[in-house]
Amino acid sequence: MTSEVAKRRLVSVVCNEQSGGGRAGRALPKVAQRLREGLAGAELHVVRSQSYEEARDLTRSLALQARPGDVVAVMGGDGMAHLGLNACAGTDATLAVIPAGTGNDFARGAGIPRSIRQSVEAIVTGHVRVMDLSLLTNGSGSRHVGAVVSSGYDARVNRATNDIRLRFGALSYGWIALRELASFSPLTYRLVIDGEPRELNAMMVAICNTGIFGGGMQISPDADPSDGVLDVTIIHAASRGKLLRLLPSVYSGGFVSDPVVERVRAHTVEVDGDGLFLMGDGEEMGDVPATVSCVPGCLRVVVAPLG
Repeated sequence: MTSEVAKRRLVSVVCNEQSGGGRAGRALPKVAQRLREGLAGAELHVVRSQSYEEARDLTRSLALQARPGDVVAVMGGDGMAHLGLNACAGTDATLAVIPAGTGNDFARGAGIPRSIRQSVEAIVTGHVRVMDLSLLTNGSGSRHVGAVVSSGYDARVNRATNDIRLRFGALSYGWIALRELASFSPLTYRLVIDGEPRELNAMMVAICNTGIFGGGMQISPDADPSDGVLDVTIIHAASRGKLLRLLPSVYSGGFVSDPVVERVRAHTVEVDGDGLFLMGDGEEMGDVPATVSCVPGCLRVVVAPLG
């Protein structure tokens, strides 16, 4: 009993050393040093992951063993953030993200500092928010998504960006978005939004918890990941010229005022259609049919201090 009371808070860091072209690995020693200095009363555990599967298993094991107040920090890009939030959802662990990748979309949308230094300071100061996640269920199983579940034009761009060897962050996404536009046609969607069926032709449907994807594109600029609902952005069938004119304003969120854009809020969205596949947090999520539901308040995450 006495040893349990005396047990120190555990702060674990799982680092993908290859993220950001090796930036995560290079920064890790200074990150560990600062955490040791700033969290003198805590036990620090640093693990270098050698593969996606190892990182997934490590973060899940750490989260399941966590006691209230313990922190599981993932260091890397959106892929590591996705692993971390899936590991920590519904557990006593508090997730921290040290963004060292090229996109860092979940971090932007959740209010996590975007620099390695500032995110480490946030862990030291310990400001935490409780937020929702999306739960995507399809033939591939169920996974939580922190940012956006996308399908259609944007999903094809996302997949193509993941496949290229040379990456330049948001520039890669923007360049491929233009390339894919040349051959893209509207797709047929069969949606059920909170029990209401709809069939429509659209360029894309994005189901958002936070509103940022594609290296900084604001697909749902006022999405609130703690309001208990999903924000759905539908870009209806439009000419390539129209989409070309809209594309730059996706970075500011200004595109949502165009009549071709429809926005709805929902607790659950069922997605089906022809030729569709799904992306979530920049990761491939398999095929339709799929159901995306909001899971309110299931994740504690370290964020930037208010003000």
